[in-house]
Amino acid sequence: MKKTLVLLVALACCLEPVAVFAAKPAAGRPAPKAAAAKAPANKKPAAKPAAPAAAAPQKVNTIAKDPYIGAIVMDATTGETLFEDRADIPGYPASTLKLMTLLVIQNKIEKGEIKLTDTVPVSVNAYKTGGSQVYLDPKESFPVEELLYALMIQSANDAAVALAEFVSGSTGAFVELMNQTAQELGMENTRFASPHGLPPGPGQKNDVTTARDMALLCRELCRHADIFKYTSQSYRQFRAGTPKPFDMRTHNPFLKEKMPGCDGFKTGYTASAGWSIAVSRRCGERHLIVYVLGSTERKLRDEKARELLMKYSK
Repeated sequence: MKKTLVLLVALACCLEPVAVFAAKPAAGRPAPKAAAAKAPANKKPAAKPAAPAAAAPQKVNTIAKDPYIGAIVMDATTGETLFEDRADIPGYPASTLKLMTLLVIQNKIEKGEIKLTDTVPVSVNAYKTGGSQVYLDPKESFPVEELLYALMIQSANDAAVALAEFVSGSTGAFVELMNQTAQELGMENTRFASPHGLPPGPGQKNDVTTARDMALLCRELCRHADIFKYTSQSYRQFRAGTPKPFDMRTHNPFLKEKMPGCDGFKTGYTASAGWSIAVSRRCGERHLIVYVLGSTERKLRDEKARELLMKYSK
């Protein structure tokens, strides 16, 4: 079923100063000498005018909900939905959409179209990408494999752009592949607009998805065993063995605490999207997928994800 989506924007304003000018003396007559002003005895100098008040920070409109926009628990093996709550309500996936970036690239690797050892150049476009990053420089280049670790562990937006440009020539062409793959997986309420999940710039659209659609994506990833070497890592050095190594640490709370059976997947956050998380956990013969979309707070997102993991791991 197709959903209608609503986007919000905010505006700001500013003030201008006013100047004052002195009068000129009458023509043909010398200007009178100004009398020397005598400072009154024991009088304190006039206080300096107060500095203008700082402008109020621009408010960002958010679609996040308490406790979340939607949530779902799926059995990765059977595809059975074990729990759902507003799973078809649309939201913004933020960095959890990098799971689709990973899947598209993994498909290319398995088809032999690219190799893990291929060298990826860093463009100025990738260099200028903000948010979470590994601070790529246009003078650098890296193997596909190293950038995939950066994509999943550090959630590096610059790595996402570099990989997208390498695979498809441009981020726009890569996003088309993302959306084509989404349609093939039955992600009916998803429309990607970027390879990283950052808020859109002027004239751009938001990435949009649902908890159910993201669970379908996670289930497909589970069919590609090689991806877990990226999603299960909690720490790795980028540029290891160079004068400027970069320590990458996962944002996934369940990987950080070494929850038994947890081997992925991804967290996401922007001020407008709220806090989201995709979790993969193996417990006995069951392989669980939990996805929580658009919580108002990180702790609340993690609390709800943990509740679902504990309840359906039994």
